[in-house]
Amino acid sequence: MKRTDPRLLAAIALAGLVMALWLVLMSAIVWSTLSLPEREAVGEVLAGRIALVFVGWVLGLMAVAAVLRVLHQRYVGAPHRLLEETRVVLAARRPQLLKPRGTREMQALAVAVNELAAQRDRLRAEMDAQVTQASERVQQEKDRLAALMAELHQSVVVCNHAGRILLYNQRARQAFRALSQGPQLADGAELIGIGRSIYAALERQVLAHAFERIQQAVTKGDARPSAQFVTTVAGGQLLRVQVAPVRASQGVSGRSTEVTGFVLMLDNVTESVAEESERDQLLHGLTEGSRASLANIQAAVDMLGYPDIEPAMRERFLGVVREEVASMGTRVTDLAQRSAQRLKTRWPLEDMLGADLAAAAQRQLGARCGCPVTLDAIDPALWLKVDSYTLLQALTYLGTRLVDEFEVRFLQLRLARAGAHAQLDLVWSGQAMSNETVMSWEMDAMRFGTERTPLSVRDVVERHGGEMWFERERVRHQALFRFLLPLASSQPEDRGPAAPVLASRPEFYDFDLFQTSDEGSALEDRPLAELTYTVFDTETTGLNPAGGDAIIQIGAARIVNGKLLRQESFDQLVDPGRSIPAESIPIHGISQDMVEGQPRIAQVLPVFHAFAEDTVLVAHNAAFDMKFLQLQEEATGIAFRQPVLDTLLLSAVVHPNQESHRLEAIAERFDVAVLGRHTALGDALVTAEIWLRLIPLLAEQGIHTLRQAREAAQKTYYARLKY
Repeated sequence: MKRTDPRLLAAIALAGLVMALWLVLMSAIVWSTLSLPEREAVGEVLAGRIALVFVGWVLGLMAVAAVLRVLHQRYVGAPHRLLEETRVVLAARRPQLLKPRGTREMQALAVAVNELAAQRDRLRAEMDAQVTQASERVQQEKDRLAALMAELHQSVVVCNHAGRILLYNQRARQAFRALSQGPQLADGAELIGIGRSIYAALERQVLAHAFERIQQAVTKGDARPSAQFVTTVAGGQLLRVQVAPVRASQGVSGRSTEVTGFVLMLDNVTESVAEESERDQLLHGLTEGSRASLANIQAAVDMLGYPDIEPAMRERFLGVVREEVASMGTRVTDLAQRSAQRLKTRWPLEDMLGADLAAAAQRQLGARCGCPVTLDAIDPALWLKVDSYTLLQALTYLGTRLVDEFEVRFLQLRLARAGAHAQLDLVWSGQAMSNETVMSWEMDAMRFGTERTPLSVRDVVERHGGEMWFERERVRHQALFRFLLPLASSQPEDRGPAAPVLASRPEFYDFDLFQTSDEGSALEDRPLAELTYTVFDTETTGLNPAGGDAIIQIGAARIVNGKLLRQESFDQLVDPGRSIPAESIPIHGISQDMVEGQPRIAQVLPVFHAFAEDTVLVAHNAAFDMKFLQLQEEATGIAFRQPVLDTLLLSAVVHPNQESHRLEAIAERFDVAVLGRHTALGDALVTAEIWLRLIPLLAEQGIHTLRQAREAAQKTYYARLKY
C-alpha cells in the first residue's frame, strides 16, 4: 500500500476546517438577524437535524477531498515523480528516456529533458570512445595477463597487502573447491573469490610470517625475494605455498621497496606426500627386513663353514637360509607389485574428442593387424577422459590376437554415448570365442611381438574406471568387445533452465583492489561504494515463515568494488522436508521432485554463511528472507549477524513519490533486464543491479555510508512490515 502524502492530508484537514468555520460563521450571521420567536422556532427545527448538518459537512468534505486528491496527483505528485525519474536518467549509465505524462507543460518538460539527456549521452559516448582508445593498451595488458593466468596449470592467487584476493585462475578455483566442506553446494566459492580474504583458507599467522620475511628481503635489496612453506588446511590437506611480492611501480632509480601485494602459487601435495611416505615406509621395511635377513644368512653361512658341524645342525642352518631367502623374495615381490600399482594410479587421464581417438585407433589397428578397419556410428561430439596411449595399446592387443588366432579379416569401431559413459565397440565378423579365452586375453599381460608390457587389458579398463566385456550380435553375425569409458567434464550436461549469459572471459581479477584497505573507518561509517555485498534471495514453500513454510532455494551473488561478480554466484535447491503447495509451484517453478534428494537446510546454511561471510547482506524485502534465516538459528546454530540493507526500503528513500516499489517496477524504472524472475538467483541478480544503481542516487541525497543508509531506510513507511 502506498503511503498517502501528508501534505494532501493537511490540505484536506484545512479544507474541512474552513468549511466548518464558514458554516459556523454563516449560521452566526443568520442567527443575529432573527428575532427571539424566530430563533426559538429555528432552534426547534434544527435541534433534531444537527446530525444531518454534520453528515452534510462530511459529504462536502469528501467531495472537496476528492477534488484535492486529483489536483494533488496532477500538480504535486506528477511533478515529483517526474523529478525522481529525471534523477534516474541523470544517474543512468546507459541512455534512458523519460515517459511524457501529466499536464501538457509537464509533457513538454519531459521532452526537453530527453533532448538534454540525448545530448549528454552523445557527449558521454564521445568521451567514452576517447577513454576506451586511451586505455586500450592497458586493457590489453590486463587481458593478456588474465589469459595467461587462466591457462596456467598451477594454482595462482594474487592478493593485496591486506590479504584480499584480487586475481586467481581456474586452477586455483579447482584447488580451493577440493578444500571446501561443501564443494557440491557452492563450488568452493565460499573460500575463493574476488575481494575475499585469503585467510579464509590459509592460516593468517603462517602467511604473515612469510610476508614479513619477504618484506625484510625486499628492504635488504634481495633481487628475487620469495618464501615457501607447507601448511595444513581444511580436511587435513597439505598445501605447498610459494609466495612472491608484487611491488609498487618501478621508478627510474630502480625497483620500489613498497610491497603492494603478493602472488601465491599453490600446490596440493597431500597425495604426493602420502605417496612419498608410503614409499619411504616400503623402502624402510625392505632395507631393515633385508638387513636382518642378511645378518641371519651371514650367521648361518658362518656356522655352515665349520667342518665339524653336526648334520642336524647343518640342516637347521640351511633351513634358516631358505626361510630368510624366501622372506626377502616375498618382500621384493611385494615391493614390485605395489610399485607397479602406484605406477598405474599415476596415469594421467586427459580430455580427448572421441572421434579423434577412433581415428587414431583405426590407423594403429590397420598398421599392426594388417586388415581393413572401418568406423561406424562415431558420435562426433563426444568428449572422453582417457589415457589414449594405454587405451590404444589395449585395442591393438585385442585386434592383433583376433587376427592372429581367429583369422579375423576386418575390424570395425563404433562409439556412442551410453548414459553417463561412452561406449566404444571393437567389432568383427567370424568365429566366436569362449568366455575362458576372453578372460585370459583380459588378464594376461599385453604382448606386441617380442615386447611385453606389465599391464593387462583389465588394468587399462580399471584405470579408466570403466568396464569391458565380450558380446555377440547374432542378428548381424558379429561379435564385439565393448568398453565403457568415462566422459570428459566438458561434456554438455542438462542443467535445466539456461543460466544468465556471462562475458566471454569470466572476471577472475580486479586490479583496483590493490588500492583498497581494511584499515581505516569502521564498517558502519565506510562509504557504500567501498563495501562488499552479498545480494541474495530465497524461494519458499509459502509466505508464512512462522506457520511452517520453509526455504526451497537460495540464490546469491557478490558485489565487490562496485562490480557484480556473476561467476561467483551461489545457487542451491533445498529439500524443505515437507510438501510444496501446488498453488506455489507455478510462481517459482520448483516442484517436489526437484527438491527431493537435495541437501537439507542444515547442510546448506553453513556453506551459504561462509559464502556471505565478511559482507553486507542485501535483499529486496529483506525482512521476509531474514525471517526464514532467523528461524533456522536455533536448529542449525548458524546466525547471520552482518548488516542488512533492503532495496525495497532504499527505493522508497530515493523515490518516495513512485506508486510502486515492487522488484519489477524498480527494475523497469532503472532499465534493468529481468531474467529468471521468481528464481532465487535470478531475483538476486536483478536486486544486485538495482542496488548498484541506488548507490549514486543515495549519494545525491547525502546518504554515503552504511550507517546513513540503514537510518534512512528505517524511517520509511515500509519499514513497518513485519513477518
